[in-house]
Amino acid sequence: MRILVVEDEPQLAQTMAYPLEGEGHQIVRAGTAADAVRSLDFDAPDLLVLDLGLPDQDGLEVLRHLRRGSPSLPVLVVSARALVDDRVRALDLGADDYLTKPFSLDEFLARVRSRLRAPGQPTAAEPRVGPTVVDLRTREVVRADVSSDLTAREYSLLVHLMRHPGQVLSRGQLLDGVWGPGYDTDTKVVDVYVGYLRRKLTRPGLADPIETLRHAGYRFRSDG
Repeated sequence: MRILVVEDEPQLAQTMAYPLEGEGHQIVRAGTAADAVRSLDFDAPDLLVLDLGLPDQDGLEVLRHLRRGSPSLPVLVVSARALVDDRVRALDLGADDYLTKPFSLDEFLARVRSRLRAPGQPTAAEPRVGPTVVDLRTREVVRADVSSDLTAREYSLLVHLMRHPGQVLSRGQLLDGVWGPGYDTDTKVVDVYVGYLRRKLTRPGLADPIETLRHAGYRFRSDG
């Protein structure tokens, strides 16, 4: 599953993201409301974990924005605001659950699992594009019946490309979707990781699954 974690404290964001990645989820991070909205508009996740005390805007504004276009996407609010009125307001605006900081990591993970098991949320998924299949539970990647051993970043890039088969994604879009909005680096890092993926997914008799479109970006071939 793809989970967007909106949290402006890097250490806490890492604390939440690390065990979720260990369970096979793809984690996208945002540290501001603006980055969160941009990520939501570009590629909606399967779950939003939302802090309310963001540096540029109240997290409730992110929730309002989300609910205008995605009424059913599950949202877990994680906030230091502990008053009943705060919880009621967030729930009334469309949050599905509310967890107060500080919290037990075990409880946080249990609440995430609960939200992902909610009606309408699949318990497992296997993105498939042509001969390429990814098991999101085990992180196994198989192309033409041959498994590939990918790093965490290679895996996240592949899943992101496969979620948009046939669609041209710019290097900036791939940075936002895989490394997270606001990631401060040269877009050449995308080229490097696409090269890694190509080498690992090469199969005799099959075309390269990732097309390069000059001055535009990359596209995962719809025929795999």
